[in-house]
Amino acid sequence: MDALQTAQLAGNAAATTAHEITILGLFWQADAVVKIVMMMLVVASVWCWAIIIEKLMRIRRLNAQADSFEEAFWSGGSLDALYDRIGQTPADPMAATFAAGMREWRHAADRGIGGTMKSSLQQRVERVMAVTIGREMARAERYMTFLASVGSTAPFIGLFGTVWGIMNSFTSIAGSGNTSLAVVAPGIAEALFATAMGLLAAIPAVLSYNKFSTDLGRYADRLDTFSGEFSAILSRHLEERGAA
Repeated sequence: MDALQTAQLAGNAAATTAHEITILGLFWQADAVVKIVMMMLVVASVWCWAIIIEKLMRIRRLNAQADSFEEAFWSGGSLDALYDRIGQTPADPMAATFAAGMREWRHAADRGIGGTMKSSLQQRVERVMAVTIGREMARAERYMTFLASVGSTAPFIGLFGTVWGIMNSFTSIAGSGNTSLAVVAPGIAEALFATAMGLLAAIPAVLSYNKFSTDLGRYADRLDTFSGEFSAILSRHLEERGAA
């Protein structure tokens, strides 16, 4: 009995030594399928953080550019002069919305605004500004779908790696006939590490997606508000021309 216990303790010690309980150790000792799952989650996590950083900088820049443009727009200067300055190369979505509306307005003005054209000109201006807003917001919302996908699927991908790893761990235990904690723990730790990586990728993706969705929604409302105000200004110009 003493010899058997000694051999079992030696085997447990060897098993503990063979399984290094570190991040790299858990990765290298994992099954090939679990390794693939871990690498997928690492790539997804890195890509998510790249998107998060880019979106933070972009939204901050968009708001700053919108503040600068609105200051110039409401400064009391000539709208034609403002369009001549930024019309060809609008720097932000709000400037692009303004340029689209002014381009349609000028096109109609160059041909002469008759009675029949006045009724449809404002609708055309509003339509081109709405199209521009939709196109610019689509650019601003780029990669948001990826964040949502990672946030919803990464935990399940990690869980798949965990289930696969635990299956292999129990298969190895059944084959060796040794159920001691020193033998069981490393395999289960390797498997659970996949779930931890899935959560590590999913949590920032979900939080950032919710934040960016709110921020971009507010920015879209800001563009819609500007579009309505600009449309009202052009409508007043049409009424003044009609009265003249």
